[in-house]
Amino acid sequence: MTSDSNKNWLITGVSSGFGRVLAQAALARGDSVVGTLRRTEQIAEFEALAPGRAHGVRLDVTDAARIGPAVAESLAALGHVDILVNNAGYGLFGAIEEASSQELQRVMDTNFTGPLRLIQALLPHMRSRQKGNIINFSSLAGMIGMPGVGLYCSAKFALEGMTESLAAELVPFGIEVTLVEPGGFRTNFAGSSLSIVAEPIAAYDLTPAGKTRQHISGYFGHEPGDPVKGMHAILQMLDAPKAPLRLVLGADAVTAIRHKLSSVAAEIDAWESISTATAFT
Repeated sequence: MTSDSNKNWLITGVSSGFGRVLAQAALARGDSVVGTLRRTEQIAEFEALAPGRAHGVRLDVTDAARIGPAVAESLAALGHVDILVNNAGYGLFGAIEEASSQELQRVMDTNFTGPLRLIQALLPHMRSRQKGNIINFSSLAGMIGMPGVGLYCSAKFALEGMTESLAAELVPFGIEVTLVEPGGFRTNFAGSSLSIVAEPIAAYDLTPAGKTRQHISGYFGHEPGDPVKGMHAILQMLDAPKAPLRLVLGADAVTAIRHKLSSVAAEIDAWESISTATAFT
């Protein structure tokens, strides 16, 4: 049993990366965690992290039919869920023209549709308790469209829009919603989790998009962010009186997002006279 101060988490994608580090940090605090894993053989190893408090559930978030049963299994293991973390995701690298319809579908299902379905499945439980936190892992790529990673950006932009609306919808129910927007962190994102389009187009090779897909693997191991410190920031956020809508992680992300916001403001100012000269007279 856990004390009143301990929390119950449901975290997707705990086999490695942010999901594993966050699960370990929560378990170290005495919390209980259901972690989703895509392969059954990974469950025992995860549960060994904290027997009785770490519970593994098989789930690939792209499998819509498994989401309802996975939520039911999570509630059976924990009794209730205080914090849902939609962490599972991956990046697809390549120009927009280069991606196949299958690649598009998979990147959207993993980064957007899967989290949406999981939220829908768990919300009746959270609404009945009139409290809870939902944390959706977005990215710097959810705020800034970048060449060579456009479909990943598209999925994260969709996640951002859905999450903003969700946050407003859930205020009456006492449920707080947060987007986590990391910059570069030393996870497997540019390593074993890296996915590059299967059919690159030579015309893009010397363009910014082509250079991104060619050189992204060289970024692996050189990212500026420490995942342990990043996940500690999430714990600090949850300990605060109110969680923010956005938690930007990493100085690189803070700098880039500030530049984006100032650029948008400058462009609105530059075109304001034309933008506003559109009303009926």
